[in-house]
Amino acid sequence: MHTGMLWFDDDPRTTLSVKIQKAMEYYSKKFGRVPDLCLVHPSMLESGQKQFELGKLIIRPYRPVMPGHLWIGVEDQK
Repeated sequence: MHTGMLWFDDDPRTTLSVKIQKAMEYYSKKFGRVPDLCLVHPSMLESGQKQFELGKLIIRPYRPVMPGHLWIGVEDQK
């Protein structure tokens, strides 16, 4: 993913799934597309977790994304 939307939410009371859901809803309204990829800092995932899916959205760890941020968008086609 080369372009996407950066979303910030560092509220410790909100689960990662809820944060991602809010970002997905905003992205869909703003861009008229449903995102299919969300990159997060590895520290935001459970220990040892590599990747997981939330519906059709794939969540992957990506160290350059700062903790508390989500980089959400549409995966580049190969």
